Amino acid sequence: MEIQDASVTFDMERGESRVLDDVTMDIDRGEILGVVGESGSGKSMFASALLDAVVEPGQLTGSITYNPAGEESVDVLDLSDEELRRLRWEKISMVFQGAMSSFDPTMTIGAQFRETLQAHDADREEGMERARGILADLYLDPERVLEAFPHELSGGMSQRALIALSLILEPDVLVMDEPTAALDLLMQRSIIALLDTLQDEYDLTMVFISHDLELVSELADRIAVMYAFEMVEVASANDIITESKHPYTRSLINATPNLDTPVEAMRPIEGEAPDPVSVPEGCSYVSRCPMADSKCTADDPPLYDAESGHRSACHYWERVEDEIPLSLTEYANDGAAGSGPDVSVDRTDDDPVVRLDDLEVHFEEDQGFVEGLFEEARTVQAVDGVSLDVYENDVVALVGESGCGKTTLGKTAIGAQKPTGGSVNYHGQDIWAAKAGGDDVDVPWSEIRRSLQIIHQDPGSALTPHKTVKSTLERPLKIWEPDLSAHDREARIYGMLERVGMKPAEDYANRYPHQLSGGEKQRVALIRALLMNPDLILADEAVSALDVSLRVDMMDLLLDLQDQFDTSFLFISHNLSNARYLAKKTGGRIGIMYLGELVEIGPAEEVLENPSHPYTKVLKWATANLDPAESTVERPPLREIDVPDPVDPPTGCRFHTRCPEAREVCTERSPSLEPSDDNSRAACFRSDPDHAYWDSAPLSGGDFTGLGEGATRSDASSD
Repeated sequence: MEIQDASVTFDMERGESRVLDDVTMDIDRGEILGVVGESGSGKSMFASALLDAVVEPGQLTGSITYNPAGEESVDVLDLSDEELRRLRWEKISMVFQGAMSSFDPTMTIGAQFRETLQAHDADREEGMERARGILADLYLDPERVLEAFPHELSGGMSQRALIALSLILEPDVLVMDEPTAALDLLMQRSIIALLDTLQDEYDLTMVFISHDLELVSELADRIAVMYAFEMVEVASANDIITESKHPYTRSLINATPNLDTPVEAMRPIEGEAPDPVSVPEGCSYVSRCPMADSKCTADDPPLYDAESGHRSACHYWERVEDEIPLSLTEYANDGAAGSGPDVSVDRTDDDPVVRLDDLEVHFEEDQGFVEGLFEEARTVQAVDGVSLDVYENDVVALVGESGCGKTTLGKTAIGAQKPTGGSVNYHGQDIWAAKAGGDDVDVPWSEIRRSLQIIHQDPGSALTPHKTVKSTLERPLKIWEPDLSAHDREARIYGMLERVGMKPAEDYANRYPHQLSGGEKQRVALIRALLMNPDLILADEAVSALDVSLRVDMMDLLLDLQDQFDTSFLFISHNLSNARYLAKKTGGRIGIMYLGELVEIGPAEEVLENPSHPYTKVLKWATANLDPAESTVERPPLREIDVPDPVDPPTGCRFHTRCPEAREVCTERSPSLEPSDDNSRAACFRSDPDHAYWDSAPLSGGDFTGLGEGATRSDASSD
C-alpha cells in the first residue's frame, strides 16, 4: 500500500481539528508494520484511513493506493460504496480493539462467520471449513467457539475468534488496531506468537497498531512512531529500539517500564502532546524536547533520511544519540541491568496494618428465572485460602491474569467485599465484627472505613461527570471533617492539587472530568483517597489506563505521596514491569495470584530473578522485552493457553492443566505456600528436592507438546 499526504480533519466550534497530518508511508508486501504512539497521536485514524473508514464528519484527503499482486492498482479513495465494501473484507481486513463490541451479541459466532461469507458471495461450506482450520490454528476448539454466543467466550477467546473472522475471506492485508490492549500480558504475548505464525501461513501483510512499544518490537519488521498526528520516525524494529534518532522515540523508550532497566533509570516524559486544534507551526514535539531551539519552533522538520531505510523528523537527528542516551543500552553496556539496591527487609515481627487470614470469597453465579428453577447455582471460587499481611508504609503488588481474584482480594482487604470464610483484621480488629457493632469492638467501623481507601482502574468512570474537581474533593471532607470551614476545605484541596502537579490549582479545581487528561483524572482520584489520611490504599490497576509515557510519572507520584502520608499500597496489576517498579523502589513485595490462590510472594528481585513457581516464570515470559537481544516471538511455555473455569477449578495444583513442569502428583495434591528463598514463599512441589513430585510421571498432551519434560531433582535448588 502507498499512502501519500493523508490528512484527516474535523470542523469544530473552536476551529479545525487535524487528527492526521500529511502522512506519507509505504507498506511493503509481506511485512509487519508496527505503528506506535501515545493515546490521541493519530494511530487509529491512520488505520481507518487505510480502509477509507473515517467516520463522518471527518474529511480524509490525500492518496491511498492498494497494489494487489499481479493486478492493477486500486485508488482506495475513488471506490464506490459497493467496491469499498468488498475491498474491506476481501482484500483489506481490520481487527478492532474491543472484540466484544465487534460481534453481534444476539448471534452465535458461527452465524456471524456464515453471514460474512454470504454477504461476499463466498462458498459457505468451503469458508466454514477454512474457519475451523483458522480457529484450530489459534488454539481454539472450533465447534465450541462456533456454537457459542460472544458473551460465552473469554476476552482472549473473543479476540482470537475476531482474528479468525477477519481472515475468513483470505485478505492480503490485515490491519489490527490495538487488538491486544484489553487482554492480559500472557494472552497478549500468546496472540503475538500466534500472529507471527499466521503471517507466514496465510501470506499476510500486517499493520499492527499499539501504544506498547515493547510488544510491537517483538512482532514487527518495521516500526513507525507517531506523535501529534504525524510520523516522526520510521525504521526497522531493531533500529528503533537501539539506534532511534528522534528525541520523542528515545524519551518514550526511557519512560517505558520494563524488566531490563534499573528502576532509577526510568524517566517520564515531561509535558503533554499538543491539542489537534492548535498544533505548533514548527516541530510538534518542541514544547517537550530538551534539544529544541529557535529553528525547531520556526520550521517543521521533514522526515530526513538518516540512514538506509531509517527516517527521522528531527533537524538534529545526528546529535540525538549523544544528547539523549538510551538507558536500556547505557546500562546494558555497563553490565548494570540489575543494579539498584534491594532494600527489602523482613517485617514479619511488625504488627500489620491489615491481616488476611485464610481468606475465602466465593460467589454464586447469576441465573435467569428459568435456570434457577431447574439448575443449582454454580459457585465461583474467586479467592480461596489466601493469607497476607500488609505493614505500615508497605507496598504489595498483586499480579496475575484477569479472573485470578486480585481485585476481589483487594476489595476484601479494604472492607469493600465481605469474605465467605477466614478473616480480615485492621490493627487486630476484625473489620466485619466492627461493622456489626457490639461491646467488644476496639476500633470503630467509621475509623476503619476512613483508613482503608481505593483508587479505581478507570478514573473517568470513578469521577462524577457533572461535578467539578472541587465539588468532588469537597465531598469526603464534608463527610469526615464537618468542622472544617469552607475556606479551610478549599485551602486543603488547592494544596493537594499543587502537590500532585496540577497548577494553577484554582483553574483545575473548577474543571469537569471531561476537561482533564487521563493522567489528571487519576491524580484527582488519588487526591480523593489521600484526603482521608488513610493507612492503606487499594490501587486497582491505577496506571493501566495511562500511556506508557505517563506510567512512571504516576507511579513516582504514588511513592512520593506515600513518603509524605505514611500510606501503604496494595497495588493490583497484570503487568510485572509496573509491579517491579513499585516494589523495587520501596523494598516491597510482589505477590503472584492464580485462580484465587496466592502461589508466590516475595521481594521483587527474588521473585523476578529467581522465580520458584512455574506460573511466575510464564508471566515473566509474557512480559515483553525491550532489549532486541532478549526479545523473541516463540510459542507460549504452556500446556494450554486458556485459563480454566473458576467455577470448576482443577483438582490438585490449579495450575497443572497449563503448567509445562506438571507431573501426575500435581493432579492429585495441592501444594501449600512454603519458603523457597530467604524472604520468598511459593506453592510448588519443585521447591522440595525430596518431594514425591520428582518420582512422578510428567504429564503429556495439551496445546504445546514437548514441554514440561526433562526437569531434574537438582532443579529444586537452582530453578
